[in-house]
Amino acid sequence: MDISDTGRSNTGVNVFGFILLFVLLSFVLNTSSVSADWNNPYPANSSNGKTLYSTFSSPPKHLDPVISYNSNEWSFLSQIYEPPLQYHYFKRPYALQPLTLDNMPEIFYLAEDGNKLDQSEQDNAVYTEYHFHLKQDIRFQPHPAFAKQGDQYRYHSLSEKDLLGIESINDFQYTASRNLRAEDYVYAIKRMALRQNHSPILDTMKQYIIGLDAFSDQVTNDYQQLLQENGATVKNRYFDLNAYSIDGVQVYSDFHFSIRIHGVYPQFLYWLTMNFFAPIPWEADKFYKQQLLVERNITLDTSPVGTGPFYLAENNPNQIMRLKKNPNFHAEYFPQEGLPKDADPDLLNDAGKQLPLIDEAVYTLEKESVPLWNKFLQGYYDASGVSSESFDQAVSVSGGGDMSLTPQMQQKGIQFINAIQPTIFYFGFNMADPVVGGYSEKQQKLRQAISIAINYEEYISIFLNGRGIAAQGPIPPGIFGFDQERFNPYVYEKKADRVQRKAIDTAKKILAEAGYPDGKQQDGTPLKLFYDTAATGPDSQSQLNWYRKQFAKLGIELVIRATDYNRFQSKVRGAKVQLFSWGWNADYPDPENFLFLLYGGNAAIHTNGAGINSANYDNPQFNQLFQQMKRLPNGEERLKIVQQMVEIARKDSPWVWGFHPKALALYHSWLQNVWANPLANNTLKYRNLDVQQRSDKQLEWNKPVLWPIGLVMLLLVISVYPLVRGYEKRQQAKINVSKKGVAR
Repeated sequence: MDISDTGRSNTGVNVFGFILLFVLLSFVLNTSSVSADWNNPYPANSSNGKTLYSTFSSPPKHLDPVISYNSNEWSFLSQIYEPPLQYHYFKRPYALQPLTLDNMPEIFYLAEDGNKLDQSEQDNAVYTEYHFHLKQDIRFQPHPAFAKQGDQYRYHSLSEKDLLGIESINDFQYTASRNLRAEDYVYAIKRMALRQNHSPILDTMKQYIIGLDAFSDQVTNDYQQLLQENGATVKNRYFDLNAYSIDGVQVYSDFHFSIRIHGVYPQFLYWLTMNFFAPIPWEADKFYKQQLLVERNITLDTSPVGTGPFYLAENNPNQIMRLKKNPNFHAEYFPQEGLPKDADPDLLNDAGKQLPLIDEAVYTLEKESVPLWNKFLQGYYDASGVSSESFDQAVSVSGGGDMSLTPQMQQKGIQFINAIQPTIFYFGFNMADPVVGGYSEKQQKLRQAISIAINYEEYISIFLNGRGIAAQGPIPPGIFGFDQERFNPYVYEKKADRVQRKAIDTAKKILAEAGYPDGKQQDGTPLKLFYDTAATGPDSQSQLNWYRKQFAKLGIELVIRATDYNRFQSKVRGAKVQLFSWGWNADYPDPENFLFLLYGGNAAIHTNGAGINSANYDNPQFNQLFQQMKRLPNGEERLKIVQQMVEIARKDSPWVWGFHPKALALYHSWLQNVWANPLANNTLKYRNLDVQQRSDKQLEWNKPVLWPIGLVMLLLVISVYPLVRGYEKRQQAKINVSKKGVAR
């Protein structure tokens, strides 16, 4: 056989075989489920389990329930801890129900001598006493703090040797549990009373709970003395609160305790839905106060221990937070009634099923909206908010302002919920600041002029795509005391039956009356104000520029001081800011929950930074009316006082009132039981997933397109083939010449 003929035949076969193999490989990869995992951000097959995937935007700083008062922290805490009461998931108006109690608390109205009064005499009550009877099947999550060796706690006196290989709370070999007891709720109140713990509601609760004020002074002083004597810190020195008692808080048995408060305060039950009243076992407190654990950042602030449906399995606040189902969770069931008549009846498909309905929840840190949105569209996040950048892609707005999903979203089976939130975002003035603070008429007018200039209607249109309404005061829609007919006369005016923001020329006139004509100080230099913010991401720059322009309309120079959220929070609580932006979500459906943000007794400067009045507003008349209002039931008398308080605050203008947001959340069809309940924070346990549908959609939406790669490879082979043939011809020619030489 001729050698050159053999070479041509082999080369042709090899090239053809290579092309055929690649085509077959491309077909297999394009049709394989493995191909869909190429860009999956989670481990292979993880989406096949009942794991919910979501996001968080800022790392939680405090996971100690006595300290935390932040929505991004409560989104985790409320799945782990259980206060005595919760909100019914569906009912409107909002309704309280037992969480860890057999029934709602028994309420007794008492005379000064402690004798019980009839219900009809409650207005004359000197005290109100609440009795709590716990369910007896509730246990804490497995935790090393409860582990014993004989009669001794195994891990309450740790050495370096004991901690070899221990990097997180999950690394301990032994864990145990015990029943929830009444003393655990009482211990939580005692921890609240320690000033060293900086609980933001201590000063509020001292006004109500009998004996809490004196108890707080005693334990705070004794603890401080103990720390000084031992050269220790709050983090590494355990203080035995069991040795002290609060006059108004009594334990009768393992499952029965009571709280006595001053007078009549109907809103007290709302506080009992909040994490401040979640039970804390003394064993966990003692366990975490060991120096060797503190050095490893294993504390109650990073590793909570509760009785809730989930426990914190992974705390990596700069990347992932992972919740897993608590194996000790008590019997609780999906509600079977209470759904409003106009709601989707499919929301009751899981009625009567034991909670929680999912096994795990993974939250990924996403600081920017674009990657979050893209992963949601790929099916890798089960739900998503809607940023300004993605709004037009997701939502269509009719001429009447009604919102609906775009055809693209509908084709994907995406659904959404949309409602005005009981929330306010505001622009605050530090009333203790010598420039923007104070209560004189000129100081009021400076703030009023700025309030007119910051055009929140424009802000809502530009940055929120119309998802919100400008606030006229501190109380949002849906809360008693809100009146849509009453507007802020210092910022708005009525023209032709239409309420509108006052003109910028009016703001300039008021600013001149405040002593700053054209935004100039007495020496002729522009007034310079400083705005502290935690908005540091690339998405925030346009908003910060917008704020600068609002002040520039008055001739005022706004200097931005951006920092991370934790530092920002510390500066606000330390009254080391001049201007700032913040927001407040309703903790309970009552005007007190918003008006106490302006009560002088809660000012940060009066509470060593623990108070929730971040603007440090302190008007004696407002404070007096607040004390009257908070103890009254809803009615005409209370409404009149609330409206009077709002008018005082409008005139003083400690806030530019900002806006009430309209929540718009999108979720995939496989995420079930989604219901808007902004007051309930512990809603993860109600969620359910159709994991097969999610897996199918991820496969459908994420198939890699490989034919371009095949085309490139084919072109490469075709282009290389002439070179190979040329090389073979040259080699064949050499062989032929060599053969001729041999023949001769």
